[in-house]
Amino acid sequence: GGKMSGMIPDYEPRPSQVRLAKDITTAYNEARILAAEAGTGVGKSFAYLVPSFAWAIRNEERVVISTATINLQKQLIDKDIPVVQRLFRKKTKAVLVKGRANYLCRIRLREALDEEGLLATDDSPLRAIAAWAETTPSGDRADLSFWPEDQVWYRVSSEADACLGLRCPERERCFVLRVRREAADAQVIVANHHILFSDLAARMGGAGYEGTAVLPPFRILVIDEAHAIESSATSFFSEEVARFLVHKTLSRLSRKRGPKSFGTIPQLLELHSFPRASLDKLPDAMSKARDAMDALDNRAAALFEGKERTYRITQRSPLIEDAVLRPMAELERSILGCAGIIREALDAAPDELSEERAVYEAKLAVRRLNEIAATCAGFKDFEEHPDKVFYLEKHKTSQGEVYVDYIASPLDITGMMEEAVFSKFRSVICASATLSVGETFDFWKSRVGLRKTDLPVDTSVYPSPFPFRTNALLAIDKGAPPPESPSFKPYVNKAVVDLITASRGRALVLFTSYEMLREAYAVAAPAMAALGITCLRQGDDERGKLMEAFKNDISSVLFATDSFWEGVDAPGETLSLVVIAKLPFRVPTDPVQLARSEAVEKRGGNAFMEISLPEAVIRLKQGFGRLIRHSQDRGAVVVLDPRLVTKRYGPLFVESLPPCRLVAEELPAITKEIARFLDDW
Repeated sequence: GGKMSGMIPDYEPRPSQVRLAKDITTAYNEARILAAEAGTGVGKSFAYLVPSFAWAIRNEERVVISTATINLQKQLIDKDIPVVQRLFRKKTKAVLVKGRANYLCRIRLREALDEEGLLATDDSPLRAIAAWAETTPSGDRADLSFWPEDQVWYRVSSEADACLGLRCPERERCFVLRVRREAADAQVIVANHHILFSDLAARMGGAGYEGTAVLPPFRILVIDEAHAIESSATSFFSEEVARFLVHKTLSRLSRKRGPKSFGTIPQLLELHSFPRASLDKLPDAMSKARDAMDALDNRAAALFEGKERTYRITQRSPLIEDAVLRPMAELERSILGCAGIIREALDAAPDELSEERAVYEAKLAVRRLNEIAATCAGFKDFEEHPDKVFYLEKHKTSQGEVYVDYIASPLDITGMMEEAVFSKFRSVICASATLSVGETFDFWKSRVGLRKTDLPVDTSVYPSPFPFRTNALLAIDKGAPPPESPSFKPYVNKAVVDLITASRGRALVLFTSYEMLREAYAVAAPAMAALGITCLRQGDDERGKLMEAFKNDISSVLFATDSFWEGVDAPGETLSLVVIAKLPFRVPTDPVQLARSEAVEKRGGNAFMEISLPEAVIRLKQGFGRLIRHSQDRGAVVVLDPRLVTKRYGPLFVESLPPCRLVAEELPAITKEIARFLDDW
C-alpha cells in the first residue's frame, strides 16, 4: 500500500526488510552502530537506502555507502537508487565514486600517443580510446565499447603518483576532478571499500573529519558486504615492493622508444636553465636499481619449493639473509641513490623553474622512490615491526616468467577500525548476508574492533523470506573419505560426475583450490559433453562472460573457486545444484592467517576455534547462498566433505545455514534423492 509497492512489479512485503529499515532508522536517530545480517531476499539495499535518503534530506547531511564489489555498486546506482529517489518529493543526488585507475587521464593519453608515434595506427586501442575521450562524459573505463587490455589502460589511466594537481593543463576537463565535483554536492555517495580506506587514511594522516579528503565530509556510513571489511582493510594497508612497481617507477622517469626519449627526466633536460650535468649520474643509478630488483627476484625465487606460492619471513637465518635481506638492502640503497640524484638536481635548479610541470613530476617521483625504499627498509629490519606480517608471494607472467611480490601486511586491523571508523562517525551500519556464526556476531566483531568496546553496538539477524524449508535440500555425503586421505580427490572427481548427471547439469561446483578444480573438470568435461552438457571453468574467460554463458545455457555446469563462493547471482533453473567439494577452511600456509593464528595462541587462545572455524562457517554460508536467489527457486547443496558429520564442530556449520531439509547419506542415495527432488520442480 506504500509508494514503493506501486513502483515495483510483483512487489512483495517482507517483514524482515521492514524491521531492518526501522532498526537502521533507530541507529541513525540515536547515533548507534548496527551490524545486520540480512538473509538472501530480505532486500537490504532498499532497507538502508530509504532511511539514508530520508536522513540526508531531513538533516542536509551526506551519507556514504561502501561496497566490496562492482556488481553491487552498479545495482545500487542503476536500479535501486533511482527507485528510492522517486519516493521523495525533494530532488536528491547520488554519485558513484570509483578509484582513480578507472578514469582516463588526458595528459597520459596524449603522452602515450606521442610515444607510440606512427605505430599508433587507426585500429590501435590507443586511437580508439582517444576518439572516445572526445565524447565520453565520464572517462570511466567501464563506459568504453571495448575492454582494453590492462597494459594499454595502465598507460592512460589516472594515478595519484602521476597527478599534476593544480599544475595540470587539462585540470578543467579532468574526469577525476569532475567526479569529485559531482560528489561535493551529492546527498548520497556510493564508493568501494578501497576508496573508503583511502579517505580514512587521509583523514587519520591529518586531513581531519570536517573537510574533504578523498571523499567530501560525512557523518553517516553504510558498509555493505561488511563480511569483507577485514580483508579489504588488510589489503589496503599492506605495503608492497615488486619488479613491476620498481620498473614502472623508473620507466616513468626515463624510457626510450626508438631514437627518442620520454619521461620526466627528458622533460627536465628540455628546460632552458635546468642544470643538466647534475643528472649525468642518473642513468647508471637507474640501471643499478633495475639490476638490484632483478637480483632480488632471482635470489628470492630459490626460497620456493614445488608448488608453494608464499614464503613468510619470521626469523633471520643465513638463507633469508642471502635470498632476501641483503639483496633488499642493495635495492634500498640503489633506489635511494636515484632519489638523491634527482633531489640534488632539483635543489640546484633556479627558483623560476619551481612551477614547471616537469619539476613537479620529478618531486612526485622522488616521493614514490622514497616510499619504495621505506618498504625495503621495513623488510630489511622486519624484527623491529612485530605489528606486521612480512612475506613473499610468487607469480608467473603470461609468458611463464617468475616474479615475486614482497608484502608487509598489518597483523591486526581492529585498533585502526575502532579509531578511524566506529568512533568517528555518528552512525555506522554494517550489512551482509553472512556475519554471524551459530547465533552470535562475536567472531566478526572481534575481527573488526567491536568485540571489546564501549561504543553503542546493536546486532541482529533478519531472516530470509524465501521458503528454504520446502525449496532447499542440504545433502552431506557421509560415505566420502576424509579430505586428508589420498583417495579423497579421485572420489570427488567421480562424485561430481554422478551428481551433475543426476541434476542434468544446471550446477555450480565450488572448490577450495585450483588444483582440485582442474582435476575434477578434466574428468567431468568429456563425460558431460557426451550428454550434451557444457562445462565452464574459471580462468578460461573473464568472470562476467563466464557468468553470462552460465546463465544463458541452462544445462551448463560452472567449475569455480575463490571469488565465486560469493557474488554469483543466477536465479531460476540454471542453478539448481551447488556442489561443495571441501569445507572452505583457509589454506594453512596463508602467511597472514598463520601470523594471526600464532598471535591468538600466544595469548592463550585457540586459533582453530577463534579464527579458522568461524571463517570457514561464514565462507560455507556464502557458498550455500548461491542457490536460492528468488522465492520460486528450488535446488540442492551437496557437501562432499564428511567432516560435517564426523567432527564435533560439524553441527556449527549446519546450524549457521538457513533451515532446510537435511539428508546425510552415502553418494548413491544422495544422487537418487537429488534427481527426485529436482524432477518434482
